Amino acid sequence: MIELTPEILLGALFIFALRVFNYSISTFRLVMISRGQKLVSAAMAFVEALIFIMVMATVITDIDDLPRLFAYCMGAAVGSYVGMWLESRLITSYSTVTVIASEKGEALAEHLRSNGYGVTVTIGQGRDGDVTIVRSTINNREMRRFIHNVESINEHAFIEIEQSRTLQRGWVPGGPRRRL
Repeated sequence: MIELTPEILLGALFIFALRVFNYSISTFRLVMISRGQKLVSAAMAFVEALIFIMVMATVITDIDDLPRLFAYCMGAAVGSYVGMWLESRLITSYSTVTVIASEKGEALAEHLRSNGYGVTVTIGQGRDGDVTIVRSTINNREMRRFIHNVESINEHAFIEIEQSRTLQRGWVPGGPRRRL
């Protein structure tokens, strides 16, 4: 049986906290990489590597130390979750949504516009004939509401979602300011 002394518990808690911080930084760094923020990504990689090596050196010295090993693994899991949660709250991300509808396309576009979304409509050819292609770039926080709006008009529409790396000009509700 493992004796859980205050020193062991504090050591495990320290490893857990560093690992949570490490994984949270890692999540942010990946977002910055995807946005082309090279300098910020490099700085975050430095901090991430420093924390990682400090934690690893502590854990690897005694691999049979189960409280530290458990704290290391739990810190990774919780840090991953915390990083994603922070990213969704602190970083504004956008997606371009393409909706392809073989029916009710114009009604769909008008419904989306009346609910505050900017949309571009194109007529295309699908396997079974004409389709309406509706494209909109939206804040990711709006995704559920947007999809609900689409499905309220046409529950059979094809929906494709792509991450938008950068935005310039155009109109996106709650998006970057429009430059004239």
